Amino acid sequence: MFSYMNRGRAFYHDVVLLALPILLQNLCTTLLGLVDTFMVGALGEAPLAAVQVANTPVFVIQLVIFGLQSGSSVLISQFWGKKDIDAINRVIGIGCYVAGAIAALFAAIMCFFPTQLMGMLTDNPELIPLASDYARIVGPSYLFNSITGVYVGAHRSMENPKLGMTVFAISMGTNTFLNWVLIFGNLGAPALGVEGAAIATLLSRVLEFVITMTYACTNRRFRLKPASLLRPGGVLLAKFFRYSGPVVLNETLWGLGTSMHKVVMGHMENSTEILAARALAGNIEDLCTVAIFAVGGTTAIIIGREIGAGQREHIYEVAATLDTLATGCGLVIGTLLVTCAHTIFPMWVYPTFHLSQTASDITTMMLTMIGVCLPLRAFNSVNTVGVLRGGGDVRAASLIDVCPLWLVALPLSAVFGLVLKWGIFWVYVGVIMEQITKFIVGVPRFRSRAWINDVTQYQKEEVSP
Repeated sequence: MFSYMNRGRAFYHDVVLLALPILLQNLCTTLLGLVDTFMVGALGEAPLAAVQVANTPVFVIQLVIFGLQSGSSVLISQFWGKKDIDAINRVIGIGCYVAGAIAALFAAIMCFFPTQLMGMLTDNPELIPLASDYARIVGPSYLFNSITGVYVGAHRSMENPKLGMTVFAISMGTNTFLNWVLIFGNLGAPALGVEGAAIATLLSRVLEFVITMTYACTNRRFRLKPASLLRPGGVLLAKFFRYSGPVVLNETLWGLGTSMHKVVMGHMENSTEILAARALAGNIEDLCTVAIFAVGGTTAIIIGREIGAGQREHIYEVAATLDTLATGCGLVIGTLLVTCAHTIFPMWVYPTFHLSQTASDITTMMLTMIGVCLPLRAFNSVNTVGVLRGGGDVRAASLIDVCPLWLVALPLSAVFGLVLKWGIFWVYVGVIMEQITKFIVGVPRFRSRAWINDVTQYQKEEVSP
């Protein structure tokens, strides 16, 4: 039944070499969020909930950047298979232009209209001032993070995930240290609370940018070509938007839809406790999915590389192997998560974050439902982000990723939480319907093999100066 998994030691060795640095990079980013949650949580439930609200637009920005990385990787991984350095420079240039423009727009809104923006995300008068102070400071950080993300993502697609691991490990250490100094007023600094957390994030993003640009100017494995980078050309621009555009739109719509779940929670009774619980549960969820997303990123690289190199014979079996690995990984991690949510976390973790009994109970419920659905989420993530996108089937991947959220999960959670007022449990029932629906529609698309496409065809004529 699982004979396709018999791929030899060399295959799995390649997977581990690619996945491990991606996993460590994702782990650094996730641990940074968890440390932020821990340190802000020490100030109380209201500051923790306020930062959760303020990070809602930041979450959308990060997903746009991720969308640009994923969309660019569709092209870059296949161009890398053909060793076309000039075309890769052009794709990076386009990605930087688009990411910078979107990040600048969000930064301007968060800097000049923070109170109005936060007022749209919650009606809790206790949270809006705290969230606004955080958003105003942290907004500009994503101008730097957007450029860093595009460049690091390009190197990941070129089988160099160690760059991202190194950059974000340094960023995590810096942010953690600055949080300790600025939130609590250590080493003679003023105790700035929530504003200190925002300043620490801003400074760490600037450091990320400086390190990345220094590496870009000195790296010999992949040399930047300013002429191609700054003037990518109209034909490749059209190809970029053909294959990356749906992915960016996908991640933006998915980010907005997921953020709307938080908006629903922010307008429910006991919103402070619910948002504080969601802040902690969300960080633990992110920690539990780092391995899954590492497999997804590795899948996109391998699928794109093999198609670009003309090795199409065993693509379907390779994809099935990686989908199965992800599902098994989700099953193991999900089982551990549910077990910990009912044993270790209530005793040792929740008290550390100063959660009330109500918030603790909500966190346990959220983590239980997340753990139960983790095998489905693992399959869906790798199948959509890794297999379909890596094979160039970006439109189908986008529809499968976005429609279940906007047409099924979000309407159900809004009706359950705001119209029927059934409580947070039923809101989460609506949330998990996204994964069930994705699985139902994603499996037939995978089995069709229609996702195997060479997106670099005729590229030499198309990208010539």
